[in-house]
Amino acid sequence: MSFGPDRRRRPGRRPPTRSPKRKILIVCEGAKTEPQYFKQFASVHRAAIVQVDVIPGSGVPLTVVQEAKRRKAKASEDARRENDPYLKYDLVWCVFDVDDHPHLKEALQTAERNGIDVALSNPCFELWLMLHLRDAPGSIHRRKAQAMMKRLVANYDKSVDFDVYRDGYASAVARARKLDELAEADGEPGRNPTTNVYVLTEMIANPPGGLSV
Repeated sequence: MSFGPDRRRRPGRRPPTRSPKRKILIVCEGAKTEPQYFKQFASVHRAAIVQVDVIPGSGVPLTVVQEAKRRKAKASEDARRENDPYLKYDLVWCVFDVDDHPHLKEALQTAERNGIDVALSNPCFELWLMLHLRDAPGSIHRRKAQAMMKRLVANYDKSVDFDVYRDGYASAVARARKLDELAEADGEPGRNPTTNVYVLTEMIANPPGGLSV
């Protein structure tokens, strides 16, 4: 064994060599319905180049955005410290409802300032699920939307089974997009009923090329 100046040195940290994946972070307001839907959706639809991390039950919209901001910053710091750019997130989304939440405007502004996208449903996420099964019923209160879902889907309040919604996904995207277009044309973007959840789901089901946003 040699201890002289010619001894071998340990190699420095190597750059990451694994195949890159487009990483998407989804931070949800709800603890059950939204996380269950997105986890199952990602499992069914994601391409080999997509990794989806879903964080449930983060509270009211402003708290959801703050949690997304924290996790986004931590992932970027981990990427810098480990010299591994694949540790950071390419897309960060928050999922929450208009409902009667306080500080909604502040939450949306904070998300925009920090490069965080928002999947916003008015009045609630049940609208998005409903669009898999039928047309929108017009302006509706969240409690009525939830009651309608219980009539449409057996055991709806117990858990989300994506198989119930799978065949209606393309219709949900078309219906949600049409609601957005009508609201924009009337100068009332984001009105009741609208939901842009389809923008997020399409990022998972049909990811664009490249790894940067």
